[in-house]
Amino acid sequence: MMSLDCCFCFSSKSSKVLAKRELLYVPLIGWTWYFLEIVFCKRKWEEDRDTVIEGLKRLADYPEYMWFLLYCEGTRFTETKHRISMEVAESKGLPKLKYHLLPRTKGFTTAVQCLRGTVSAVYDVTLNFRGNKNPSLLGILYGKKYEADMCVRRFPLEDIPQDEKEAANWLHKLYQEKDALQEMYNQEGVFPGQQFKPPRRPWTLLNFLFWATVLLSPLFTFGFGVFASGSPLLILAFLGLVGAASFGVRRLIGVTEIEKGSSYGNQEFKKKE
Repeated sequence: MMSLDCCFCFSSKSSKVLAKRELLYVPLIGWTWYFLEIVFCKRKWEEDRDTVIEGLKRLADYPEYMWFLLYCEGTRFTETKHRISMEVAESKGLPKLKYHLLPRTKGFTTAVQCLRGTVSAVYDVTLNFRGNKNPSLLGILYGKKYEADMCVRRFPLEDIPQDEKEAANWLHKLYQEKDALQEMYNQEGVFPGQQFKPPRRPWTLLNFLFWATVLLSPLFTFGFGVFASGSPLLILAFLGLVGAASFGVRRLIGVTEIEKGSSYGNQEFKKKE
């Protein structure tokens, strides 16, 4: 189960996200996100306040339509993080959640304040994979098949309170509703409401085949030439290059795995946001 939680809707041309600063230093991904003007944060509000507000205001003036994605839980779900999060919920007098962590409200309320008048709506998104599967990019790379159901709810931005405390309460209520939706899905296997299955489109496959041909054909041609040369040194160098590339891809994929996630959320705290 995955909760994107909140997508601030400009349009569907491109997307931005509020991401942890550690991702900035991930080769290729972090550098690409930096030039795409992704908003990075250290997940310490005292240090993030000015950076996040500046980034959101910059996005409010962005010349193109886009989505702004916000993961309000702030970190990936684990049993340890969930236990600590529910201890915090109990200390604050909030209802306990069964399937979610307690949302971090500062990022959400700040985004609402900075983007009000620019965005039209907030979309709450909950994603479930059938058969209780735990998908990974490595599994996708190996060709594993995953089937998913997604529940999307739209909330006009004017329906969200302007007051910071009331907006935070709105978010907590949203999460309580999300927990109820998740419970219903676990029992019935479907989300409530109107169902829609997008038709299959060939463009994704055609796009993949095109770029695979463009990028891999020279590599295969070069590899064939290396082996045809019969030079042990060239062959070993080529195999070493392929092995290094494979290792690099696996390291990048490792960033997305839950068991290799950060320790953020594992420490107990009793501070109010």
